[in-house]
Amino acid sequence: MLRQIGKRFATAIPSVIGVIIVTFLLTRVLPGDTAAYFAGPAATPQAIEEIRKTLGLDRPLPEQFVRYVKDLGRGDFGKSLTTGQPVITDIAQRLPASAELTLLGLIISILIAVPLGILAAVKQGSLIDHACRVVATAGVSLPVFFTGLILVYVFYFILGWSPAPLGRLDIYYSTPPHVTGFYLIDSLIAGDPGTFRAALSQLILPAVTLAIFSLAPITRMTRASMLAVLSSDFVRTARASGLSPRRVIVTYAFRNAMLPVVTTLGMVFSFLLGANVLVEKVFAWPGIGSYAIEALIASDFAPIQGFVLTMAILYVLLNLMIDMLYGVIDPRVRLEG
Repeated sequence: MLRQIGKRFATAIPSVIGVIIVTFLLTRVLPGDTAAYFAGPAATPQAIEEIRKTLGLDRPLPEQFVRYVKDLGRGDFGKSLTTGQPVITDIAQRLPASAELTLLGLIISILIAVPLGILAAVKQGSLIDHACRVVATAGVSLPVFFTGLILVYVFYFILGWSPAPLGRLDIYYSTPPHVTGFYLIDSLIAGDPGTFRAALSQLILPAVTLAIFSLAPITRMTRASMLAVLSSDFVRTARASGLSPRRVIVTYAFRNAMLPVVTTLGMVFSFLLGANVLVEKVFAWPGIGSYAIEALIASDFAPIQGFVLTMAILYVLLNLMIDMLYGVIDPRVRLEG
């Protein structure tokens, strides 16, 4: 297992290097002038030039890139001109909000999609199977920002069941003491059920928005994988041995169908990290997605580069976790590694 993890890290290093190079070059060709933006509309050309020199934008691109890589080697992602704080500090403050939203959305999606896919495979051609196809089609067809706006309109504006989509916590509640950065967990650790309910009520609509977005691939992959396993010889043998249908499906069929589902979960999680950008803007969620959008509008290079690099590192770690899960689910994968 350790050898497999080492190989995975070795193959991920070129990908991270490529992300660093591409991100650096793309931020330099974006329209807009960072120095002119922060100097203001009334600034003179001399003042703009002074700001450009201060930011190091007057130097050749190779020199800027070498300086950027040296800073990364020291763990310095640069300083955000928008917030005035180091980028690493901004990301550390905002990443728990995005992670909490993404994980809850994925959990809701798994709790619905996996049982639905199993039932659709077991009862092929039934009403549940048709409902599974409708859910998959709707999930693929609806843009995530449109789903979020519809949910806000129905549950906040019309029914009044949901609080205003204005962040992680209502203004009448104080932030729980920081332990993990996840408001749900921190409020439970602090023994504050009121803050927990308030945080959950703010979180539920954006999480459901992400869950609807991720339902389709998980449901379809679960159904397809279960159909392939249910038609295999060892499942027919288990049924002929007199085992209960529940044991055959859960113990034998689903465990052997889990590898493609786990792979899909990893892909879906990476998709949700990207979809977070739109969902956070719809619900005014203070995560790294909205942080990157604000930096992009202001032509603030350092936060954009820090955001993309953070996403790349998370993606690499996610794939590493999936490889480790493979070995837990199927020991043969561990032996082959």
